[in-house]
Amino acid sequence: MLERLEAEAIQASDVEGVSFADLGLGSNIVRTLGELGAASPFPIQAATIPDVLAGRDVLGRGRTGSGKTIAFGAPLVEKLMENNGGTRREMGRNPRALILAPTRELALQIDRTVQPIARSVGLFTTQIYGGVPQARQVGALRRGVDIVIGTPGRIEDLIQQGRLDLSDVTVTVIDEADHMCDLGFLEPVQRILRQTADGGQKLLFSATLDTGVAALVDEFLVDPAVHEVAGEDQASSHIDHRVLVVLREDKVQVLRELADRDDKTVVFTRTRAYAEQLVDELEDAGVRAVALHGDLSQARRQRNLDRLSSGRVNVLVATDVAARGIHVDDVTLVIQADMPDEYKTYLHRSGRTGRAGKDGRVVTVIPRNRRRRMAELLERAEIDAPIVDAFPGDDVIDEIAGRLTVADLTA
Repeated sequence: MLERLEAEAIQASDVEGVSFADLGLGSNIVRTLGELGAASPFPIQAATIPDVLAGRDVLGRGRTGSGKTIAFGAPLVEKLMENNGGTRREMGRNPRALILAPTRELALQIDRTVQPIARSVGLFTTQIYGGVPQARQVGALRRGVDIVIGTPGRIEDLIQQGRLDLSDVTVTVIDEADHMCDLGFLEPVQRILRQTADGGQKLLFSATLDTGVAALVDEFLVDPAVHEVAGEDQASSHIDHRVLVVLREDKVQVLRELADRDDKTVVFTRTRAYAEQLVDELEDAGVRAVALHGDLSQARRQRNLDRLSSGRVNVLVATDVAARGIHVDDVTLVIQADMPDEYKTYLHRSGRTGRAGKDGRVVTVIPRNRRRRMAELLERAEIDAPIVDAFPGDDVIDEIAGRLTVADLTA
């Protein structure tokens, strides 16, 4: 079914000189977007906002970092303002919009963007996700909110408890739909969507389109407008991909040399234990680092993310809990200390850098016996990356870390 959906590819040059006001957004929202640093629309925003405002279902495809939160968040708020929709202030009113995310990190990330846009026109958001007591979330629902942003598990819990009613939801967003399906949330998402108002608008965003996503599109999207941004695929983006083949006894030293840099770096590991071990190794070498993984409390995870965002540390060592759903400005290097198991994980990890047209680098460190497997994974991901042998102290490490330029290497 998805093969029959032709995407309208939009080039960055197509939106030169276009403003958010030109796309149909109101002055309060445009002003708030400017305060958030969005002076003019990115291609995915210029493509999708008019269709959302026109009431069409939307299927957005493309790598993370292209600006899709504003692409759905700003017009969603504008839609809720139609027919004096911003004047309802009843206590306990049901939400009229729902944004589903696969992880609590992504839900928080989305809320940080959507909340100020909503507040600019007098609307209110709340976050609903697991891993924390529900009392505050229930209290917000009792007071009345306009937009719910959350994860499927806790949302279903509150529906079953009779504390959340989605029957008035007329606009629903499913963000990172492929990751939602990978985590086993396909059936919960289907059940949740069936609780929303009949004929409501559906906006689905996904980096890849596989079986689970196809099922959602098939059941819930009616004649969707399909958009992808030309040049936003991994192979043609602003990301430089490298693979370093190292001896096992050299791996830790190579990782230290790669991470010892002034710019922000995200390092991915397969296990929580190795993430903590690598943080200790880096700290011992004088590299400021923090961990992010599922064994940490939500407060600790957020605190560590904030330390990277603020520049108090330069390196975040994360398991794949962070491959989706976090955004830290100006991450210029992603290091894969453990090779990913599948190409989709590679793409998701890579999406932490090279965001919104900025340059970034991804380097994967592998032992020699993984060279063939790595080549196969890159081929599936449609990534062209050199695979080279490396040893501690090699110039290629300094070049990847930004301590040497290509001109230095060829001089």
